[in-house]
Amino acid sequence: MRFLIVEDHPLFREALEGALQMVAPAAEILQATSIDGALEQAAAAGELDLILLDLSMPGTTGLSGIIRIRKAFPRIPIVIVSGHQDPQIMAGALSLGVSGYILKSSSKQELAQSIGEVLRGAVCVPAAYRGLVRPQRAAGPAQDLLKRLHELTPQQLRVLEMLKRGLQNKQIAFELNISETTVKVHVSDILRKLNVLSRTKAIVEMSRIDFATLASEGAPARREHAPPDRQ
Repeated sequence: MRFLIVEDHPLFREALEGALQMVAPAAEILQATSIDGALEQAAAAGELDLILLDLSMPGTTGLSGIIRIRKAFPRIPIVIVSGHQDPQIMAGALSLGVSGYILKSSSKQELAQSIGEVLRGAVCVPAAYRGLVRPQRAAGPAQDLLKRLHELTPQQLRVLEMLKRGLQNKQIAFELNISETTVKVHVSDILRKLNVLSRTKAIVEMSRIDFATLASEGAPARREHAPPDRQ
C-alpha cells in the first residue's frame, strides 16, 4: 500500500506516520508540506491508497485544498486530520466527498483505528459529532459556492488561490510559468464560472469557505447541541 501525508507540522507528520505503520507496517509513506507539494507527490506516485490531509496548509484557503486535490485525483480517498472541531467545518469537508474526518486530539491508536475503518470502506467521523455533522446541508449558503468551485479546472483553482493572496497577473504568470495572456484567460473563466463581475468579488466569494465563516454559519446549532469535551 502507498499513503500520502499532507501536513506541514513535523511532529504531527511523525504521529501520522506511526499510525499508518500500525495499520499497514509494510506500506510506503510519502509526505508533503503544502497542497502544491501534495499534487506533485500524487502525480509522481502513480497510485495511492489514501491521502491524509490537514486543512490548514500553506497556499490554501479553507476547504479549497480539498477541492484542488479531488479535482486532480478524484479516485483517491482523502481523510482530513485537523484541529478544527466545528461540526459545520466537518460537514463542509464531508460534502466534498472526503472519506473521513479525524481530530488531531486523537491518540495514535484512535488515528490507526479510524484509518483502518476508511480503508475498509467506511466514512469515519468522531463519535461525539456523528449526530451533528450533516454533509447534505454542509456550509449553509457556502454550499452553492462549493458547487461552482467544482467547475473550475485545477489550474484555475490555483490561480484563484493566488488572487486571494493578492497577487497580480504578472506575479501569477511568473509563479505558474505561463504568459500574462493565459492568466487573463483563466481569470475571465473564473469570473464567469463563479458568476461574479470582478476579481474583488471573486475574492469575497472565496472568503465564504474560510473556516471562520463556516463556523459562524453553524453557530446557533452548536450552542443548542454542543458536543461533549473530548479532552
